Amino acid sequence: MMRSLFTAASGMQAQQRNIDTVANNLANVNTTGFKKSKVHFQDLLYQNEKSAGVPSSLSTQVPVGLHVGHGVKYVSTEKMHSQGGMENTERELDIGIDGPGYFQILQTSGIVAYPRDGHFNVDGQGRLVTSDGFLVDPEINIPVETRKVEMGFDGTISVYMRDETLPEAIGSLTLARFRNPSGMTPISKNLYIPTAASGNPLIDAPGSNGMGALNQGFLELSNVSLVEEMVDMITAQRAYEVNSKAIQASDEMLQTANNLTR
Repeated sequence: MMRSLFTAASGMQAQQRNIDTVANNLANVNTTGFKKSKVHFQDLLYQNEKSAGVPSSLSTQVPVGLHVGHGVKYVSTEKMHSQGGMENTERELDIGIDGPGYFQILQTSGIVAYPRDGHFNVDGQGRLVTSDGFLVDPEINIPVETRKVEMGFDGTISVYMRDETLPEAIGSLTLARFRNPSGMTPISKNLYIPTAASGNPLIDAPGSNGMGALNQGFLELSNVSLVEEMVDMITAQRAYEVNSKAIQASDEMLQTANNLTR
């Protein structure tokens, strides 16, 4: 059986995964704080029929080897944690991070997750929560008499009470960052959880020690570029098509070989 059949088939499988990733990026082009993914590939094992450097005579050696490849495989889908654009929402509980850092969200399981999505609300107990009701960590409680909420670049949260003219500080937000953000695992709902590859979170105040600053009334947009994704989709589609042509050509060559005895 011709190697090219299996080699081209591995290429088609790889490009299918590439298209799957591009489709997910495009589907989340309007998802707040979404980070696009990129597929990385590796070539497969080689059949080494002749190694470079082996003697070809008593005084000469082979300058170039003879290696036959067996295709490609996908090895990772890396999240690209570049900064997305900022959208002005003019909503006081919307917070955008300008620079490195992640919010800290306490899930119902007790595990802290880390989003870039800063679209927050207040629950029935006055606590600052995500759209899914997960608590912001550290917990922030907005008094019931609050008429206005202000947040500083450093994460300090102040409120204006109904009959007061001066703000009152009620707490502050801290951010987390990771040595290898791409090592975190996305778990849906715009959340990530750390792994051994990402390292432990480094907690600090916004705007200090490499942390990004907070912008009240803004949300970070997806970092997906429609133009780049469309180009990647066309490239993957053409690569898939060429690999299918290689299978077709191999099949025709096998058919020709089979017909030699007729």
